Amino acid sequence: MKTLYLAAAIFGTLVPWLFFAGFIAENGVSLPLFVAEVFATRPATGFAADLLICCAVFWIWSWRDARENAVPGWWLTLPAVWLVGLSLALPLYLWMRERARESHE
Repeated sequence: MKTLYLAAAIFGTLVPWLFFAGFIAENGVSLPLFVAEVFATRPATGFAADLLICCAVFWIWSWRDARENAVPGWWLTLPAVWLVGLSLALPLYLWMRERARESHE
């Protein structure tokens, strides 16, 4: 599973950044415009709200799980979500969790 999680983290970084790079190439690094476009329509706002709720739930769960399973580097999920998204943060955390489990065996 560790290899699958690592591959998912890489894929989960590349795919969103293909879209982010296009936005940055066209508009530069404009956080206000980025946020405005993310929330431009009601369906987009629904997707964004869903993702933000999932990120919050993931952080709460992974923080607790990291304490219970002695997963070092849990905090890396915070910038992973903000710089890429849950598509990186979740598989990254699961990869770190598998590594921690292996080291405790």
